[in-house]
Amino acid sequence: MRASPTVTLITLLISTLLISACSRHTLYDNAISWERSGAGLEESSVRVDGMTIAYLSNTEPVDGDTLVLIHGFGANKDNWTRLAKELTDEFNVFALDLPGHGDSSKELDLGYRFKDQVSHVSKILAALNIDQAHMMGNSMGGAITALYAATYPDQIKTAVLFDPAGIFEFDSELVNLVMDGDNPLIPSKEGDFRRLIDFALEKKPFVPWPIYDVMEEKAIANQNVNEVIFAAIRDTGYEPHFRNTITGIQAPVLIIWGLEDRVINYRNAEVFVERIPDARKVLLEGVGHAPMVEVPVESAQLFREFLAETR
Repeated sequence: MRASPTVTLITLLISTLLISACSRHTLYDNAISWERSGAGLEESSVRVDGMTIAYLSNTEPVDGDTLVLIHGFGANKDNWTRLAKELTDEFNVFALDLPGHGDSSKELDLGYRFKDQVSHVSKILAALNIDQAHMMGNSMGGAITALYAATYPDQIKTAVLFDPAGIFEFDSELVNLVMDGDNPLIPSKEGDFRRLIDFALEKKPFVPWPIYDVMEEKAIANQNVNEVIFAAIRDTGYEPHFRNTITGIQAPVLIIWGLEDRVINYRNAEVFVERIPDARKVLLEGVGHAPMVEVPVESAQLFREFLAETR
């Protein structure tokens, strides 16, 4: 009988600690490497406009379509690892670290409005020789994906938007907190990262304590660039440009939204469906802001069913 991923990860961490008496950072690196390897992914980087852009892609390419994954605000390419594990045997997966995030360059004056980030992604995909793909995005990455599909219709076969930003017709708990000067998405001190996880996710995956500690350190170190990016995107959901532009999307679009999302109100899904010509939605009970993290197997299955319908 096969051990569960959780048991295997705990065993790996304990074994590594006992054998090498390693630091929390080494434990973190080993755990992340183990997750990537188990998903059939490896890390690489590419130079784009003087920036280093990190990404994950298949360890072994497959005879299938390309799937590009765009993370959300303050997140990184590893948010997609558990979903990618379900798909790397069928697709050539590319999970990007957007500029300002993860292991990519973090320039404060780069430009981070949605249209800027669409331009960055276009240059990254050109550098990776990707001219046509399915694209998925979460939160900020969902807005980028939608805008990318409208801007480069010949490049996008299908698009999947997980709890996308870009339209804030219905307010959320986050909006009220930010208006009061409290943003749980930007950790600045000890304890803030666990608050972020509790706020964003309803179904929290198991993560050992050393991993959370290192993730918090990284998040706090990124506070300055996170504040710049959040300021660039915070008001775009109230402007007409985004919702007008996405009416030009030609690709089939699937919108997957957690009903317990406290970051962006799930009722905005209906506005996306109304604006995008060929869009459908799925609402998930008991799921928060990141379905691909919280329910990766179900998310992958919804994608497969969506492709079967579009074909």
